Amino acid sequence: MELDNYDKQLLRILQEEGRISNQDLADRIGMSASPCWRRVRALEESGLITGYRALVAAKPLGLSLMALLNISMDQHTPERFLHFEAQIAKIPEVMECLLITGQSADYQIKVVVRDMDAYQELLLNRITSIKGVSGAHSSFILRRVIDKTALPIE
Repeated sequence: MELDNYDKQLLRILQEEGRISNQDLADRIGMSASPCWRRVRALEESGLITGYRALVAAKPLGLSLMALLNISMDQHTPERFLHFEAQIAKIPEVMECLLITGQSADYQIKVVVRDMDAYQELLLNRITSIKGVSGAHSSFILRRVIDKTALPIE
């Protein structure tokens, strides 16, 4: 899909203000409501817009500990990776899982939990027990310096 300046403006605004009304969105980019709605629909149908979500603060929910785990696998086979990914996807505390390169680890996982006891239970009973996991290295997040979800759209 070829993006023009209107499409790019729509994407920039919707990334920051997903609940903006179609009329307000159209007004912001200098377009009437009907063509604006059609453009947004086209961006959704093309797969550029994948969904709309509420961003929820973790601390008020009692989730005050966030960690990054680097996970090493014992075998580098497609079957081992598929099994690990299927199992890790079932764990609600896992916020992100990335298959990585350039490190001694195979995956980097971001998790959020209540406290260190909950982290210990998650790590020892649910993550390292997944078949194929041969190592885990934890780093704890002290503070989020930059925390954004909007992609840079040129």
